[in-house]
Amino acid sequence: MSSSDIFLSETIGTAVLLLMGGGVCAAVTFKRSKAHNAGWVAITFGWGFAVLTGAYIAAKSGAHLNPAVTIGLAIKGAVAWSQVPVYLAGEMLGAMIGAVLVWVVYYGQFRAHLTDPEVLADHTGEEGMVDQAAAPKAGPVLGIFSTGPEIRNVVQNLATEIIATTVLVLSILTLGLSDNGKGVGVIGTLLVALVVVGIGLSLGGPTGYAINPVRDLGPRIVHALLPLPNKGGSDWGYAWIPVVGPLIGGALAGAIYQVAFA
Repeated sequence: MSSSDIFLSETIGTAVLLLMGGGVCAAVTFKRSKAHNAGWVAITFGWGFAVLTGAYIAAKSGAHLNPAVTIGLAIKGAVAWSQVPVYLAGEMLGAMIGAVLVWVVYYGQFRAHLTDPEVLADHTGEEGMVDQAAAPKAGPVLGIFSTGPEIRNVVQNLATEIIATTVLVLSILTLGLSDNGKGVGVIGTLLVALVVVGIGLSLGGPTGYAINPVRDLGPRIVHALLPLPNKGGSDWGYAWIPVVGPLIGGALAGAIYQVAFA
């Protein structure tokens, strides 16, 4: 498989992943959405179906959709290290495209939400402007794009992302590879999607379970760049945790596989 095939497959698959995943977050967040306040269960299943859809679309490249998965598979020996940068580039671009598409789909809801006095009242400072520096409430729509912790504790937040990602990647590595040697097969893809739902329900509460560096970083960059009035800050002080944690988790899962299962 050529580098261009890998890049295009991962870009499109990750874009669909973020479109549907970010879309369910938007659907639950916005008052002018039919799914408003549908809750955490809706979000976790929405992300699970997003993984399922994106993975089927990107089956040609093995449907990594996640640098942590790519790193884990490379450590396992299922992916050449020379191909890793191509996978990562496609995943990052796809994540940003998906985030932009969420903005397009919910354009009217973004405008209504970011001009709603009740919404802005929870994020304003003394002069009535949105507080750009407020960490726990970094922006009234940041949660649609990126994750954030309920309790800010660097050690706990980092450990949560490492542990959750290790579970995800180890489950992928032990499911068995498809015939092309690049990823899980058709049934395995469904099982991975269910694992993502399970991680969200059981381990997602503390940090929102990024478990994927580009899932968080790409949309966070888009949040920072989009011309959204009153959007607040992008919480860059926290942004390294959902990047570093999953990368460590992916590498740890690869190491555990080599020791225990290879």
